[in-house]
Order: sequence, then structure tokens, then C-alpha cells
Amino acid sequence: MSAEKKVAAYICKGCGLGERLDADALVNVAQKEGKVQLARSHDLLCSAEGVDLIKNDVANEGVTHIMIGACSRRAKTEAFYFPQNAVARANLREGVIWIRPDTEEARETTQEMAEDYIRMGCAEVKAMSAPAGNPNTGSARTLLVVGGGVSGMTAALEASRTGYPVVLVEKSGQLGGWAAKLWKRIPVHEPFKAPAGTGVADLVAQIQADPNIKVYLNATVTKTDGAPGRFEVQIATESGSVATEDIGAIIQATGSEPYDANKLPELGYGKSPDVVDQAGLEALARAANGGPILKPSDGKPVRSVAFVQCAGQRDADGQHLPYCSGYCCNASIKQAMYFKDGNPDIDTTILFTDLRTPGNGEDFYRSAQEKGVIFSKGKVASVSPGAGALTVNFHDLILDDKDAKLEVDLVVLATGQVPNSGVDIEALSKPPVEGEGGEATVEAKPISILNLQYRQGPDVPQLKWGFTDSHFICFPYETRRTGIYTVGPVRRPMDMAQAREDATGATLKAIQAIENAQLGRAAHPRSGDLSFPKVRLEGCTQCKRCTVECPFGAIDEDEKRFPLFNESRCRRCGTCMGACPVRVISFENYSVDTVGSQIKAVDIPDEFSEKPRILILACENDAYPALDMAGMQHNEYSAFVRIVPIRCLGSVNTIWITDALNAGYDGVMLMGCKHGENYQCHFVKGSELGRYRLSKIDDTLKNLNLETDRVRDLEVAITDIEHVPAMINQYAERIVEMGMSPFKSF
Repeated sequence: MSAEKKVAAYICKGCGLGERLDADALVNVAQKEGKVQLARSHDLLCSAEGVDLIKNDVANEGVTHIMIGACSRRAKTEAFYFPQNAVARANLREGVIWIRPDTEEARETTQEMAEDYIRMGCAEVKAMSAPAGNPNTGSARTLLVVGGGVSGMTAALEASRTGYPVVLVEKSGQLGGWAAKLWKRIPVHEPFKAPAGTGVADLVAQIQADPNIKVYLNATVTKTDGAPGRFEVQIATESGSVATEDIGAIIQATGSEPYDANKLPELGYGKSPDVVDQAGLEALARAANGGPILKPSDGKPVRSVAFVQCAGQRDADGQHLPYCSGYCCNASIKQAMYFKDGNPDIDTTILFTDLRTPGNGEDFYRSAQEKGVIFSKGKVASVSPGAGALTVNFHDLILDDKDAKLEVDLVVLATGQVPNSGVDIEALSKPPVEGEGGEATVEAKPISILNLQYRQGPDVPQLKWGFTDSHFICFPYETRRTGIYTVGPVRRPMDMAQAREDATGATLKAIQAIENAQLGRAAHPRSGDLSFPKVRLEGCTQCKRCTVECPFGAIDEDEKRFPLFNESRCRRCGTCMGACPVRVISFENYSVDTVGSQIKAVDIPDEFSEKPRILILACENDAYPALDMAGMQHNEYSAFVRIVPIRCLGSVNTIWITDALNAGYDGVMLMGCKHGENYQCHFVKGSELGRYRLSKIDDTLKNLNLETDRVRDLEVAITDIEHVPAMINQYAERIVEMGMSPFKSF
């Protein structure tokens, strides 16, 4: 221990800790086994008096490293906030006394748990240093918005009103996007009686009148380099000139396109001009300008119209879109009112399988019914052009559950939304699909939108069907490229009201990213964390695992092919640390050593004590909160477990498991988030990558002549408050069945 480092341990006796635990014994453990220079107990450490005790020791005793034995590290974060010091927390409340019975029989093992957590806390804090922050900060405060539709204009205006300058790039010659092509919009206010004005002209006027917003029309982004707070973006205009802008954060609001109705010949599209999609009907309504809507085929007024819902959507066969676009039902109701408001005698039928009207309940639907719009539950099989009319063939799902026909002048197909996301590297890397003629065919490659200078590809990663990837539950706007946010239908299907709300939320997150970048702090989900990855290049083998596995594109390679960390892009998940086979990557406050020291600090009973030790490495975003909440509900679990919170399952280095088993632990449980298509991992790919590495642990166990059940990997959600204690107890019983680890005797 260096001379300038001074470690102090503080034991709280509040919240029942003093009644359930021997605080003096814990102080003694911290002094003698934790080898701290200063150890104290206090009746209520989070009180003003308790916090002042710590502050005084920092100021007057030279304390640099603080270990707090009290409540969970997730509690009292403001009270125990000492940014200039290295701080570790030992969870004695939620992790010990609240999950153990208050009985005389349990007192011994409860005290043993607490003493181990004090040893672990002292070992952890001594392996830490106080993060100083990322020195490579960015000072750019301008927000780039790509896309001049409703989403993009809303984001630009919200940012400007907050005081941040905006650069708005639109590929066409005018603002407005898809919404500018609408005749009317779905109402968003009571009483939801009729279609409303789009409001696009007003948004455009606000943009044009705002001196804080610079607009590029007929322009595209040709290059995006850098990181949050210091993006350098090149914008090419139609004239051939290229402008360079210094950008703090980016919002991609590139919207969507209607699904190609040419892929639906069975529904009559392309066979008759009187079969249109919703976009085509909007064009007819705009041309009518409030007058009668005319048939494209002969220019005569429409007397009857049928709307076919889910055209090319919700397709289980894989030929068309598998998802529901959400807004289409309301859009068809709105368009049906175009006809009824102009002429109540027009026969207007909406054929649906399920009717969904988000945002206005059933009010809009009821208003359409009152105007005479007919809603019929049926599945449309085909649309056949005939002499002067179209025949809609459908299976009636309500009246008689049999095939039926409907003759109309006009058919409108609700075809849904396809995102304008740019290049999907994973999709383009797949082999081409064999066409009917036996030749390989591929669809036209999309054009890159952001042209990112990232080794992982030129655009933000996408989900299976082209929508930009984001953590739908916790971080809906964030992409896997730090400081870049996607909003509106490019992220998921939505209507204008949802898109504007989406844009407002994303703008606030983009501003947060700008501010964090200026201060050298991490973005979500560890927002405010000042640590950043450091690498000992002299030990690096250039295996490239860290560069490949980083979920956020934060690691490139320098001219000597060593990893080059772009700290402002880093989310501090530690996946690179877990991937590194030679363990040369670490953070100031989280490293192979901080976790390894905790594992080694636990007192391992001998093989005859019948007290197994089970190590739990628990994800701090889902599993650890679930364990905390289990404690809050006093759901009991085994006293033989010792829990170490980890940033992500992706940060787990297999050396921790090997060291634990060699040290005599009887079992290891890993608790990470759900991965796969419906992932819940806060770091997107972390749990998936971690599990891939851990899938090979069986070989290690066999080499050690240990049962494969000694290590168990579990998917844990934050809601598994009842389930997690049960899993722990079942596993503890399994360990007893297997017997103590043979390594205890060494």
C-alpha cells in the first residue's frame, strides 16, 4: 500500500443493523483482516452527523479510500457521494439482515455473512482508485438532426428552446417529410370527432424563424467521425459544396416509407389504378382539396370504398412484414371520414382482423361509427378487378364465418411502415436468396444515412426488421452508438403524436450526452461515471477480442494494431475487460483485481464445517436490484452465498470463476439479463457475449475434475423478486447434495 493511500471503514448500526449484528466485531474484522488504517461505527451513518464524520476524516485524517458497511450500494447514493475518494459499499442491510431470519439459530451465519462482506468491501476499495474523468472531452454543444419531418423538426425546436444550437439536414428540397403529404392527421385531443390539420406548416414556420437552427435542404451526411461532444460531420448539398460542422450529439429522424404495395398483387395493386395504398389515398384527398375524391381510373366520384387492414402486415408466413405498424387502423378511420365528411351516402367499409386505436381509446372509432363507417371483421383473401368495380373477397369472421364478397369503386390497402434506417451490415453480409428462376437475387442496398467512420459499419445497428436497435424498456431512444439517438418511425412504428413525444424525449437524452461529454462522464446506463477503460499495451497480444466484442464501437485500432479506446463512446460496461484473455484492460473503480480481491477475501470454511460457500456474480442492472428488492420484502435465502455486483455479465472474466473454484468455493452462480431478440441487457450485447464465453467453462470444470453443476448461469429479470431467492436456495441444496468442493483440503 502506497504511503498516500489511507483506507477507512465505517460500520452503520442504523436500520436494525446494530440489533442484528455485532458492530464491534465488524470494526475489528475491518482493522485486523481488512487491514484498514481507520475503522469506526456509527448509530446512523447516512445522517448529517454520520456523513460529517466521514467528511472530517477525509479532511483531517487524510482518508483517501472509504469502505461503508451499511445499506446496499443502490441506496443513499447522495448521502454517500464522495467524488474525490474511492468508495466501496458492503451491503449489510438488504444483503444480510433483511434476507436472514431473526432467530438465535441464524445469528451465527448472519454474522459470518456480514463479516465476509466487510472483508470483501475492504479488499475492493484497496484495489480501486478514485476516477479522475476522461481528459479527452468534447466541447461541441450543437445538436445535429438528420431528417426534416415532424420528428426531426420537433427535436430541433425542443433543443433550440433549451438553448442548444441545431443543425438540421433534410435530403429533399422542403421540410415536412411524410406528414407534409397528408391531407389531414389523426386527432390528438378531445373529442376525437374528426381529422385535424397536420400542423406541418406551423412547424416549418417555427424552424425558419428560429435563428438558433441552421437548415440544410437537398443535403446528406457524407461522413460522421469522432464521439459525443466532438463529432465532426460533413454535409454535402445539391450544389456540390461540402460543409463541416462540429457536433455534440446526433438525432436520426429519418422516418419510414410505406411498405411496397407492388408486393401485393393478390390484393389488386398494380392490376387496377383503383387499388391504392394509404399514401395514394392521401394524394387523392389532397388533390380533391375538400371536394369529392375521384377514382383514378375514370375521374368519377367514389361511391363506395373498402379499406383492407394489415395489408402485407402481421404475416406469419414470412413473405411480408411480420409486425403490426400500430397507426394504420386510426389512419384508415381518418381516411374513411374523408369520404363520410364529404358525402354521408358513400358506402365506406373497413375490413379488419383486429382494430387498434392507440392514443384516443375508442372515441375516434365511435365517431366513425356515428358517421356511418361500417366496421367488418374479416380476413381479405384477394381483390379482383372487374367491369367498373372491384370485388373484395374475404372471410367473414363475425356474421356467418364463411366466405363473402364486397363490390366497391375503390380499395385502400393499409400497408404499414418500413424504416429508413440506412445500411444494415449484418443483413448485407448474409448470402443472397435464391429466386424462382434459380438465380440469386438481393434487394437494392440501402444508402447510408450517417456514414459513420466506425469499424462496425456506417450506420447504427438494426433489429431484425430494420428498425434501429435500442433497449426498448429502459433506453428507448439510445442506439448502440453513444451520443446518437433515433426517434420516430425509424425506431418503431408510430403515428405523429407518438413521434413528437419520441423526439422530445430523445432531445433531452441528447442534451444529457452533450453535458456528460463535456465533463468526461459516461452516458447511460452508468450516467455520470467518471471511470474509463485503461489498457497496459505492453501486455497486449493484439488478439482483437476487445475491438470485436465492444457493443458500442468504442474501440478501434491504432497504426500498430493495438486497441485504441475512444472513451467518449464507452458506456463503461466492461465487456472489453471480460473479453481480454491477458487481463490488461481495467477501470479505476472496476477491474479484474477489484472483483478478484473480493472473491479471495471471503473466509472459506474447511470441508468438515458443512458450511458451503457459493459465489454469486450478479448484474447490477437487473439481478442485483432484484436481490435488493427480495431483501426489502424479507424473502429469505441461503446464508452461504456471497454476492459480488458486476457491471454486466459481459464483463465477467473467466479467471474469477477459476480462482473461486481453486480457492475452495463450492459453487458459482452467474446472474445476467435475458439476451437474444427480446434482450433486456442494459448493454445490449453484454449478456450474450458473456454467455458465449461462459459456455466453454465446462471444459475448465472437467479439467479440474469438478461437476459441471458447480457453475450455473441464470437469466434474471429485475422483476424476479420471488424467483431469485428460490433459485438460490435450490442451488444451495444442490451443492449440499454434491458435497463440499475437494479443493477445500488444499
